[in-house]
Parts: sequence; structure tokens; C-alpha cells
Amino acid sequence: MLIIGASDVRSLLPVADCIDIMERAMRAVSAGHASIPDRIAMPLEQGLGYFFQMPGSVAELPVYGSKMVSLHPGNRALGEPTVQGFVTLFDRATGRPGALVDAAAITARRTAAASALATRELARADARSHGLFGAGVLAVAHIDAVSCVREIDEIRVWARNHDKALKFAAEQSDRTGSRVIAVEQPEKAAACDIVSLVSNSSEPLLRGRWLNPGSHLNLVGAHKPRHRETDSDTAVRSAIYVDSLASALREAGDLLIPLEQGRIGRDDILGEIGQVLNGDVPGRRDPAQITLYKSLGIVTQDLYAAEHVYRCALEQGLGTQVDFD
Repeated sequence: MLIIGASDVRSLLPVADCIDIMERAMRAVSAGHASIPDRIAMPLEQGLGYFFQMPGSVAELPVYGSKMVSLHPGNRALGEPTVQGFVTLFDRATGRPGALVDAAAITARRTAAASALATRELARADARSHGLFGAGVLAVAHIDAVSCVREIDEIRVWARNHDKALKFAAEQSDRTGSRVIAVEQPEKAAACDIVSLVSNSSEPLLRGRWLNPGSHLNLVGAHKPRHRETDSDTAVRSAIYVDSLASALREAGDLLIPLEQGRIGRDDILGEIGQVLNGDVPGRRDPAQITLYKSLGIVTQDLYAAEHVYRCALEQGLGTQVDFD
């Protein structure tokens, strides 16, 4: 079995390549070629956090497997990652364990790449500004990924902790050479052509009335039925797309809450991004339309990304081989 750490994942999975890999994954999902059982979420005692297991398979891949991660929110105060784990890969023909791949690195890269894919398909071609709600690992990843699909002139970042936003903006300006500015008012980040919400908030941070006509939103941070990063006006004003319709109707509070309120109907969710890619559902209809992509993340994305990393690691002699015989 090959163990592949985070640094190797990042080197073997360039952002631009990962966007193309996510296109394959999302096409497969919407074509019905992926097996995606319900994830197992086990609460830990004393409220420590959760353990998640997400198995999956796609016939066209030479491997199948599962993503297994722990979620410990208290780790933030300890300076430790809140999410840790790995993606396991098994040989499709024999069932032999093939690899353990760092899940945090896979997740950050594929999540941002999936948002970039949706941005490529749904945002206006002339979109030039990118607003970020959040200043963590996923915000960094979204800067890199969205910049692969649009020529971004300015990035505005807002966070509930403005000092953190200032530090983030300075670091990312130095790292990328781009104009990255921290804003004190969330309305200023929401006024961008592309807006990515990558927070851990359970309550709305963005108000639909702040959005400009023609903008595109990536909603990434909220993953529970009662949690959301945007208010109901946002859904009402938007043409809505998702990564997985089944998952969205179970878990996406950004959509489930306005559905329960009667503010939107089931038909207002136009379809999956894979359906847009496959030509089964139309994308943006006009320059003034607001488009919204709700990302929950699905194990198919992890499997496609991890399989690519595993194959490249074998070719390049990277990773650590462990013999269990």
C-alpha cells in the first residue's frame, strides 16, 4: 500500500489539472455512472466532534474506495487541523488495498476546483472581481482555482475577524502578486462579479439584496440542513445549480430553508453542474442573471482526485510504500 502525504498531493494535483478532473467527476455523477451511498456520520462522546465515512465507486476508474475523516472543532483553539483523515483506494479487479491519500489536501484542492468549474460554466465571461467570505485554507484554494478560469483584477476578502482578513490579504497579495484587499463591510465583498463563501458560519453572512445583477456565487461552507451562509433572498434572486441534487435536498440549508419557507420551489433548483456540462440543463441565460452554485462535496470528487494522485505517485516513485504481507 502506498501512503501519500499532503505535500505530494499538492505537487501531483495542480489546480488547473484538478479542474479538468472535476469535470470528469461531475459528468459521471450526473450521467448516473457513480455509486454514492449515504455517508456515515458518527457523533463522538462528550461533544468532541464527528467521524465521517463516505464510500463510493465509479465504473470507469480502476479503483474504488472511501473517504474517512475526523472533525474536531475544538482543534482550532489548539492550533491543530479541525479536519483530518485519508482517502482509501482499493484495486477494482482484486480488491487489494492500493493507497492511503491525505484527505485534507485532496479536499481543499478538489473543493476549490469544483467551484472553479462551476464558475467557468456559469459566471459571465467578463467577470473580473472575486469576493471571499472567509479567510482560511479554502479561501486560499479558491483564489488559486478561480484565477484559473477568469482573469481576476481584484480580490476582496471579508471575515468576521477583520484582523484575520487584513493578515490574509497581505499574505495573499505577497504570494500571488494580485490585488487582494480586506474589507470591513461584507456588502463590499458581495458586490464582486464572483463571490465565494467559504466560512464555517451556521447563520447567513450574505444578504441577497447586496448582490449585483450578473454575479455568480459559490456557496461552499455550510453542510447541514439548518446551517446556511446566505439568506433566503439570495436563493430567490438566483438561478440555482448544485453538485448533487440528492445531497442538496438532504443537507443544503441555503436551499432547504427557503424551500421550507415557500420562498422558492423545487423547480427553482435548475439542476446539477454535471447536467450543464453534459448539455442536459442550460447554464447562464443572460448577462444580468445571478447564478448560484451550492457545493456540498461528494466522494466521487475525492476518488477521481485521489486516483490521479495515486497513479502519478506510482509513475514518479513518490509516497511511502508499506507492506502488510
